[in-house]
Amino acid sequence: MEQYALEQLKTIAKVSTTCKRLELTRRERIERWAESLEHSPRPFLRTLHETEYQPIANRIAMRDDDTPISVAFADPILRAAGMENDSYGEAKRFFELSDEQLHELVCFCHFGESVSAAVIARRVRKIADPKPSGFFAQLRAFFG
Repeated sequence: MEQYALEQLKTIAKVSTTCKRLELTRRERIERWAESLEHSPRPFLRTLHETEYQPIANRIAMRDDDTPISVAFADPILRAAGMENDSYGEAKRFFELSDEQLHELVCFCHFGESVSAAVIARRVRKIADPKPSGFFAQLRAFFG
């Protein structure tokens, strides 16, 4: 799939920006990403290399075809909700993730060259609905 910045598209086509953006909560966006991963035509996806070691400017620009992030960007609902591209930085912004959370989902060091889309879908779902783990965490959640 070829990708163009909005300014590039304006030079070759009439672009309407009057469409109202689809409003989704953070949780709804993350859940939709998990669903997209579960329905991905590719059972295995590429990872990004050494995200934690990249300078910030390089890290936010990182992207590749057939990654968990590109699966999200291919979803028309997520694009209508405002996902602008399939870069690491855009996934971090759009899904409101920390570097640590996104690193756990897309980095080579956790999975090697490729990862099962189903595995990432489960991990994405855990981010959407974090439950406390461990005995003391559960007690703290129970008693407030």
